[in-house]
Amino acid sequence: MQILNFIVSLNLEIKDNNCGTKSIHKTLRITTMIEYFANNLWLFWLIITFACLILELSSGDFYVTCFAIGGIVATCSGFIDCPFWLQVVIWTICSVISIWLIRPHLIHLIHKGADKRDSNADALIGKQGKVIEDIPADGYGYIQIDGDQWKSKSDNGTAISKGHKVIIIARESIEMTVKLVD
Repeated sequence: MQILNFIVSLNLEIKDNNCGTKSIHKTLRITTMIEYFANNLWLFWLIITFACLILELSSGDFYVTCFAIGGIVATCSGFIDCPFWLQVVIWTICSVISIWLIRPHLIHLIHKGADKRDSNADALIGKQGKVIEDIPADGYGYIQIDGDQWKSKSDNGTAISKGHKVIIIARESIEMTVKLVD
């Protein structure tokens, strides 16, 4: 509040003087703003915290969130008027600790249940398809599922002729093992 009063009184004196000292006024205003931030470093850390949270929206890997957590703790240290070097040390230590301790839990929460889903060709196991090219005994033919064609072999080594329905029971790379549907 004292700085704001100083700015107002300085502004009044310059206007009263009115002798072309506008550049002095701007310099003094910038200097007083720097002094204000130097006396209220918690505001600097609060800006850093919000900037990190906004950046986290675009990254999604929770590293920047950990820096924001460090910024919250540094903001608290700024309220109790710790020296700036100590605030930087506190921010660094809290950020590193949150990367080690908090980030793994956040990653676990966001990816909860993700490992249980089948993807790509593994999702085809158990699906029913149609033989589009004969599958000879102990050989390979082709089946069609959802418009895609897959190289396939019989599960028991018997021949399966074109047009029969089969179920995929296993996958080896891009080759499917199928069983004839009764």
